[in-house]
Amino acid sequence: MMHGYWTGIGFLAITLAAAVLASASADGDTAGNSLKGKKVAILVTDGFEQVEMTEPRKALDAAGAKTVIVSPSTGQVKGWKHTEWGDSFPVDLGLDAASADQFDALLLPGGVINPDKLRMNPKAVAFVKAFVGAGKPIAAICHGPWTLVEADVVKGRKLTSWPSLKTDIRNAGGLWEDKTVVVDRGLVTSRKPDDIPAFNQKMIEEFAAARPKVSAGK
Repeated sequence: MMHGYWTGIGFLAITLAAAVLASASADGDTAGNSLKGKKVAILVTDGFEQVEMTEPRKALDAAGAKTVIVSPSTGQVKGWKHTEWGDSFPVDLGLDAASADQFDALLLPGGVINPDKLRMNPKAVAFVKAFVGAGKPIAAICHGPWTLVEADVVKGRKLTSWPSLKTDIRNAGGLWEDKTVVVDRGLVTSRKPDDIPAFNQKMIEEFAAARPKVSAGK
């Protein structure tokens, strides 16, 4: 995101939350929310807010999930750190070769550039819509819900986001709330990086509660 809301307190909270999750995983105990055997797609393209991908991914990995970066980009995708370009990350699976059938859940990081590009990509929109159609859980943070709006899947659902998306969400029939984290029928949403600890906790709970729906042989 190109906003100056990142704070030292928020960073400390995220670091502590990640440490707790990692410790729990090492002890074989994730408070009944183990994601062992579950496969999570992380849909991004260049310009995703880096911490909104890396910190939730760490939490998912610590809970035993297999995380896969899916992207219309090839080779690598580049993150965004507050006001400048961040690090590059390898793409694990090209969007052209990806299907919702291959995964149990979906993570949609934010950033302004990333979801704006994804919502203009018909394959990315169809990929997201397929998760909803299959009843699979989705976690989206900050500007991430933009792609959900484009996929026309927010009608009648409670969710939150970066405040500038409020009107878009309401126009699409969504019930926007200004809360740290909102959960509605398998959809987990949060507003900004400072919300990541609460976002991660609810994301893992929802992903763990969902029955495995990966097609055989995937």
